[in-house]
Amino acid sequence: MARKRPKRYFGSVRELPSGRFQARYQGPDGRTYNARTPEGRPLTFDTYGDADAWLSLRRSEILRGAWLPPKETEQNPLTLRQYATAWLEDRDLADTTREHYEQLLTDYILPTFGDSPVTSIKPAAVREWHTKLLRDPDRPTTRAHTYGLLRTIFNTAISEEVVDANPCRVRGAGQAKRVKHIRPASLAELETIVTAIPARYKVMVMLAAWCALRFGELSELRRSDVDVTNGVLYVRRGVVSTKTGMKVKDPKSDAGKRPVNIPPHLLPMVKDHLRDNVAGRSDLLFPSAGDPAKHMQGSALYKVWSRARKAASREDLRFHDLRHTGAVLAASTGATLAELMARLGHSTPGAAMRYQHAAKGRDKEIAGLLSKLVDGEKVVPMDKDARTRKRKGDQSA
Repeated sequence: MARKRPKRYFGSVRELPSGRFQARYQGPDGRTYNARTPEGRPLTFDTYGDADAWLSLRRSEILRGAWLPPKETEQNPLTLRQYATAWLEDRDLADTTREHYEQLLTDYILPTFGDSPVTSIKPAAVREWHTKLLRDPDRPTTRAHTYGLLRTIFNTAISEEVVDANPCRVRGAGQAKRVKHIRPASLAELETIVTAIPARYKVMVMLAAWCALRFGELSELRRSDVDVTNGVLYVRRGVVSTKTGMKVKDPKSDAGKRPVNIPPHLLPMVKDHLRDNVAGRSDLLFPSAGDPAKHMQGSALYKVWSRARKAASREDLRFHDLRHTGAVLAASTGATLAELMARLGHSTPGAAMRYQHAAKGRDKEIAGLLSKLVDGEKVVPMDKDARTRKRKGDQSA
């Protein structure tokens, strides 16, 4: 049970959506003041106690007659560059997300609005900026992310009472329609790719397609994550490339940590790969070619991937698109949306789907049906098969 905080007699402290704390108080002049730095920037605190200590100092100044009103912010207006920098520092973000936001700010937002006072940015200026932003039709996602970041920063500014309203009011600007139509690889194309790619990458490609794993998940798979007896991979971690190097991290959501049953027709190939390439239980399944203790770089894979996909006349096929192949193959077995989400490690779509759970053992059934596709057997959707068994049971009764 959370400890109840004592009643305050001077000032107030509230927790912001970012998890940090904001302090405010009423001065002897009757005006309300939010905590700010000497430069006029909003000041927030890591803990409730830090905010409380700051208020105690202001109360002491008032009691001693040493209090002076803070400098009017109009004399030293807070710019978007200052506010966005503080906003980013206060956020608990993954390294890749932080780098992405920094890039969007540096390339697209600050060149236009960086030196403008936050309170001076109006809807008309944002609309004009958005109209000129990334007119390249092949980059709608970057355009939407950039606009969405600016809108989010201003939403925080509203909650901190830095501005009265959000100037980002372009309808639908934070959403992007997919430009690239993804065409999953067919079984014949997948076979050609696996044949053309060097031996050390074959199992990686097959698991990417048949188990719908991400490159980052495959790169961090270790011997201890593979249960060959029961034919299960345990996705527990992933690896991402940052400016400071490769970094191991947890999946984005709880759904990302998952067991994935290996289609039985892949098990012999997986066992051979483990026997020939993996020694200790902590060893990586797909390490760097130069150092088995280091993670494989995406650039190393794509050198051989580009040649292999060309052999299948699929120069448009990205390695990540193999996840789409895996989703399509699994869907063809009759798996439900909830079961596909469990297999792929997705926590969306919709809040309602968060409360649906794949039935225990169904993922293993999906994996078994996947192998039937290789053998050319007719796959009866599981729901239909269950109904057939039920009818036979009713007739026999």
